[in-house]
Amino acid sequence: MAEFSRASLEELLKKRFFFAPSFSAYGGVAGLYDYGPPGCALQANILDSWRKHFVLEEDMLEVDCSIMTPHDVLKTSGHVDKFADWMVKDSQSGEIFRADHLIEGVLETRLDGDKKARSTATLPATAGKSNTKKKKGKAVPVQLDSATKAEYEEILAKIDNYTGPELGEIIKKHNIKNPETDGDLTDPIEFNLMFESSIGPTGYLKGYLRPETAQGQFLNFKKLLEFNNDKMPFASASIGRSFRNEISPRSGLLRVREFVMAEIEHFVDPLNKDHPRFDEVKDIKLRLLDRSIQSEGKTEPKELTIGKAVEEKIVDNQTLAYFLARIQLFLTKLGINPQRLRFRQHMSNEMAHYACDCWDAEIQSSYGWIECVGCADRSAYDLTVHSNRTGEKLVVRESLSEPIIYEKTVLDINKKIFGPRFRQNAKTLETYLLGLSEAELDKLKGDIKSNGGKTTVNLPNGDSYEVGSDFLTIERQTFTEHVREYTPNVIEPSFGIGRILYSLIEHVHWTREGDEQRAVLSFPPRVAPFKCLLVPLSNNASFAPLVRDISSRLRKLSIPIKVDDSSNSIGRRYSRNDELGTPFAITIDFQSTNDGTVTLRERDSTQQIREDVDVILDVLKELVEANTTWESVMEKYPTFVQQELD
Repeated sequence: MAEFSRASLEELLKKRFFFAPSFSAYGGVAGLYDYGPPGCALQANILDSWRKHFVLEEDMLEVDCSIMTPHDVLKTSGHVDKFADWMVKDSQSGEIFRADHLIEGVLETRLDGDKKARSTATLPATAGKSNTKKKKGKAVPVQLDSATKAEYEEILAKIDNYTGPELGEIIKKHNIKNPETDGDLTDPIEFNLMFESSIGPTGYLKGYLRPETAQGQFLNFKKLLEFNNDKMPFASASIGRSFRNEISPRSGLLRVREFVMAEIEHFVDPLNKDHPRFDEVKDIKLRLLDRSIQSEGKTEPKELTIGKAVEEKIVDNQTLAYFLARIQLFLTKLGINPQRLRFRQHMSNEMAHYACDCWDAEIQSSYGWIECVGCADRSAYDLTVHSNRTGEKLVVRESLSEPIIYEKTVLDINKKIFGPRFRQNAKTLETYLLGLSEAELDKLKGDIKSNGGKTTVNLPNGDSYEVGSDFLTIERQTFTEHVREYTPNVIEPSFGIGRILYSLIEHVHWTREGDEQRAVLSFPPRVAPFKCLLVPLSNNASFAPLVRDISSRLRKLSIPIKVDDSSNSIGRRYSRNDELGTPFAITIDFQSTNDGTVTLRERDSTQQIREDVDVILDVLKELVEANTTWESVMEKYPTFVQQELD
């Protein structure tokens, strides 16, 4: 098999119109793409597989929420303040780069140059950093000293963990510049990735195009819980477009500004994160790059069963682990090579402060290891912040078989005194006092007692107020609960469909041995854009009735087909549809008009069988629905030998 060529694949995808840059007649806009017929069909089939694998098999509740999102929602979720990347600018040309991606690209190129230098015995070995350079983005064979090489490898292993200032220090220390112009770079600055807009004609209601589909699911939690008859745990799911104003979108579909996401929010009891179906997946082996490996500056994952990973506390809980295993099953079912799939655990300083654990399913392509699925235990953060902001209780109420008796420090305010004393500031102070934890209330009680019944409290906004025992009572009280009330935790698998689609195309692409011009996309039948090619031997009029009859019957069987009655040779027509990834082909020839038999060809092996039309359609249906394999078909029916002529 020939060595993979991204340029050849990109030419194929362009020629067969899988996808293309949007608005190219107007010069195009970076990060925006249009999908052609095979790209649309491939994406639809991936999403159909996703729905069957998750929504149907896991009995999830699917919702479709608004793309336009009000400012207050995303302010509460943290996106307005924190949804940002670090960018740097070429101080001469003004070209902008995402800092971590630029560092990654430059250091990888230098390491590639080191590899080339070491493999060429005639080149002189030069130690040190001064010669570790790059020309117009291409690797120059220059050997690095061992310490520099090790440092580069460690930086790349930890590239997702650095803050903006730390990225700036790396750029300065290792003399990283614009790869094209060799221009100096500015210090990294934050850039919010959301597309801002306004809602309504006045422009006063600020909004954004959503950066993810999750917030609509969180805000519908109460309705979803009621729809599920108040039963826990349960999961919601959503498929839809999201938008991120990427700093410098490159790498085709891997980094775009508009894309399709498929997200799951699995709501679970925080005191019990076991999964009832965990035994079904516990023996599945995953390639795990946990944080202990990354902290050593290494990138080689270890393979172990997901059951062992939970047992050894590598993965935080059963429900998170269950979804990691189910994600692997889904991706490999699509056609992703399991040896080019790994799960990378987020480092502690990389995770959000509220997350318990987070893993990325990364797929290896010619662009390196790319995050395609994120799977995080987000604890109770999202429901809690939205509940606090809106006052709507997003909780589960569970009747207890035995009541719970407990003590708690509580605050009681005498509002007859409190209100008149603080007037317009009463509400602000009351909200602050009622939000104090038990430990803070105990401290406040001690301060009041030790200061003769009065003390000063300082609010976060800088205001100070004197409070006292004449209107505040703080004491331990005993409570009996017959109903437990809790805010669920959320396990969130989030799928980038475009990234999965492109990675899949790379994984199934190959060329016929001895003919690099004959490219093949070996999509599994379940995701192939077209399932069957219907091809008459020639444009002879006697074939037309059979073509109409068979194509009609195939459509009634819900098998997507492509009819190719062009004047090209049979071999050329087969080859053209191999490039589209069409797994099967039915050929109609002169014998077909006499005895009603046709041939069925399999794409990868090019093997064929010849049987009656009814038999062929039954076999094809079984193959498309994955109820049988081509190997089983070949065991049952004799091989039809026919040369493929080009």
